[in-house]
Amino acid sequence: MTSPLAILFNYAVVDIRWLTPNLVTLASFVTALVSAAFILVGGTTNFVIAAGLIHLSHVFDCMDGQMARYRKTTSASGSYFDRATDQIQVTLWFGAVGYAAYDQSGSVLPVFLAFIGVAFYSLRGYVKYVAIHVEMSRDARYLERMAEDASAGEGVEAASQGFDLWASVRWFISEQRKIVRFNEGVFIFMLSLALVLDRLTPMLWVFAVSQLGHGLFRSWQQGRNIHLSQQMRVEK
Repeated sequence: MTSPLAILFNYAVVDIRWLTPNLVTLASFVTALVSAAFILVGGTTNFVIAAGLIHLSHVFDCMDGQMARYRKTTSASGSYFDRATDQIQVTLWFGAVGYAAYDQSGSVLPVFLAFIGVAFYSLRGYVKYVAIHVEMSRDARYLERMAEDASAGEGVEAASQGFDLWASVRWFISEQRKIVRFNEGVFIFMLSLALVLDRLTPMLWVFAVSQLGHGLFRSWQQGRNIHLSQQMRVEK
């Protein structure tokens, strides 16, 4: 839901020239900080406010990229700060929830679960860049070849000028694959729901187990790809 809401918000502000995508990224980050503060304070009302702010932060997070693409002002630095602040936000949110659950229960288990979840969520991205570094140490054209392969293999669906109901339904169905991937959008919803229902520790179990599984699988997958790539080059 946050991406369509971001489009709606952008309709209102995208032509305000002083409002840059980087400022929207900053607004997303500040909103995330405020939401984490409400979680730390604790209490049902503060949890509900935090849940709303988390979704608002994610709307802003979608807006900055949309705005940059619409204006044709995308930049490497903007992409970097967007991704870096995303990582910090996830750490702050789940760290705050781990503390709030500890404060409620007196058990250190929620803090441990939050730590495991954040660590293995970070590992999912880390192993990707380690694999790129390893491949480029052997082949300076690795990224160039990967980009060529991706361009040759992807099917790009052209956007229509009008509203296509069936295209929208197909897009919505394809988006549901993210549920099993447990990426950022999914566990932001999961986190917000847990705050509204005040069920923090069960959510942290789901977060920790899902990120542990995905982190280990991605680590094995990247290592296997490097091994297979090395064998193919030896055969050549």
